[in-house]
Amino acid sequence: MDVGLNTQILPANDAAVASAAQCLKQGGLVAFPTETVYGLGADATNAGAIARLYEAKGRPLFNPLIATVGDIAAAITIARFDATATRLAETFWPGPLTLVLPKTDDCPVADLATAGLDTIAVRVPAHPVARAILRAFSGPVVAPSANLSGHVSPTTAAHVQSDLSGRIDLIIDGGAVMVGVESTIVGCFDTPMLLRPGGLPREEIERALGRPLARLPEEAGTETGQPLAPGMLASHYAPRTPVRLNARRIDAGEALLAFGPGTVGGVEAASAVMNLSARGDLAEAAANLFGYLRALDARGARTIAVMPVPPLGLGEAINDRLRRAAVGRESGESS
Repeated sequence: MDVGLNTQILPANDAAVASAAQCLKQGGLVAFPTETVYGLGADATNAGAIARLYEAKGRPLFNPLIATVGDIAAAITIARFDATATRLAETFWPGPLTLVLPKTDDCPVADLATAGLDTIAVRVPAHPVARAILRAFSGPVVAPSANLSGHVSPTTAAHVQSDLSGRIDLIIDGGAVMVGVESTIVGCFDTPMLLRPGGLPREEIERALGRPLARLPEEAGTETGQPLAPGMLASHYAPRTPVRLNARRIDAGEALLAFGPGTVGGVEAASAVMNLSARGDLAEAAANLFGYLRALDARGARTIAVMPVPPLGLGEAINDRLRRAAVGRESGESS
C-alpha cells in the first residue's frame, strides 16, 4: 500500500461520521472507537480494501477478520443463526460479543476477510461512534484492532496514530474506550465454544445459555495452524519489551505492572510502576491493560514484570492477553 499517506485525524462528530462513511465507500481505511478497542475499518465486501488493511497492519492473510454490522437484521444477511446464536445476539448485542457462524449462501463479505473459511465472525458494537459510522455506511465493515499486527491493541486515538499514521486514511478520535480488551468470541458450533475470552465474561454467557461453554483444545490457535477466529495466534497483543508473568519479586531494571493493593518484593528497584487497579477492580484493570502496557513499553525497561491477576470474570480475558503478550518474549515466570 501507499505507506506515507497523509492520515487525517478528526474529532468524533456528525461531520466526521459522514467523512468516515465516504472514505469506506471509496475503499479507504478508517480507524474508529468501539467499546472494546479502536478498530480499523474497511468495506467488508471490497477485497482490494481488505488487502490494504492486511498490509497496513502487517497481518497474516490466514488470520480472519471480524465483520461488524449495525444490528441483528444486518447480521442475518451475512451469517446463519440457529437458536443458540439468536439467544446470544438478542441478549448481548450491541456489545462486546463476537459470534462465529456459518456464512449465508449469498454472503457478500469478501473471502479474503474470512481467510477462506466457511464461517464468519460477526459483531454488533455498542459504541455510539461505531454505530453511527455503520449506519451511515450501510454495510458490513471489517474492523480488527487498529494497530500493527501482534502489537498491543489501541485504546485511544493516539495509540492508533503511533502505530498506523501514514498507513491509513482517517482516524476518528472518540476518546478513550470503556472496556479496554477485545470482544469475547463464541463459536456457535454443535456445542457453543469459547474461542477467545474478552470484554463479556464467560460466566454471563453461560448463564444466558443455561450450560457451560465448551473449551478450545490446547493445540488450537497456534502459530502454525489457521485460527478459527481472530485474536487466537499464540503470540499476540505484545509490547516490544519482554513480559514476565506471575512476578513475586522485581529485579533491578524491570518495570512493574501491578494489580491490587498488595505489593511484591524488590519493588523499590523497579524502573517504573503502574497499577492496573489499586483497589483490585477487574473492569478498571481491563480498561487500563493495553494503555499501561504501551506506557511501560516506552520506558526502556529490560522486562515488564506482571503481578498475578485473578482469573475470574474479566480476569480470564486479562490473563489471556498477558499470556499471548509474553509468548516468545518472556524471560520466565517466577513463583
